[in-house]
Amino acid sequence: MKELISISQLSVGYHKSGENLAVLKDLNLSFHASQLVGIVGLNGVGKSTLLKSIAGLLPLISGEIIIDGIKVQNASYELLAKKVSIVLTQKFGGFNLRVIDVVRAGRMPYTNAFNQLTPAQEAVVESAITMCGLGKYRNTYISELSDGYFQRTVIAKALAQQTEVMLLDEPSAYLDYASKNELMIMLKGLCEEEKKCILLSSHDLDILLKYCHQLLVINEQEVSLIAVGEAKQNKAFMAIAKGFI
Repeated sequence: MKELISISQLSVGYHKSGENLAVLKDLNLSFHASQLVGIVGLNGVGKSTLLKSIAGLLPLISGEIIIDGIKVQNASYELLAKKVSIVLTQKFGGFNLRVIDVVRAGRMPYTNAFNQLTPAQEAVVESAITMCGLGKYRNTYISELSDGYFQRTVIAKALAQQTEVMLLDEPSAYLDYASKNELMIMLKGLCEEEKKCILLSSHDLDILLKYCHQLLVINEQEVSLIAVGEAKQNKAFMAIAKGFI
């Protein structure tokens, strides 16, 4: 399988008062096409920080991240937007911003100076809307959406971006149980059919075990990438589950 993300000697975290505050240190990892990878760990362990760093939203403390041959720290935002899409947990608003406007924004890296969409690009937008079950909400203002349908909208935007790498920070947090499973089925299908590499953080351990190919297990002592079938024999994973798996 094609390697899409290569991480070498990576330390990530935050810069505060002139100091580097590392959350995760000395990571060496690789992620491949056709893989759905669940990122697990307790709150505050660094899951979101890692995803933001891979997407180029946070400066690296040390080391490097290469996505499909491109060094993240050297790439322009425009180029990165064609390589990697990210869905974060924070909600955003906008005056008279509809669902279809948000999803269309996923095509911005590919438009001209006037952000005009061609018929082919509109077809990509409609496909993303359909895949996320948003057909009857396409003209709904995002301020009127439930948390669950807002989450579907930002996932649809990431799908419309058509990147080989997708990063999702707790994408199922506001979804009901059936919708959580439907989302994971869709993401697994994207990995296997379109050869995407998708990394997602979640506390829904049972659902990750059901659909993911691999798990990135993060605790205070180590970070390990394991096959899903190894999870129940992995001490760090079982410590996170605290006996409930």
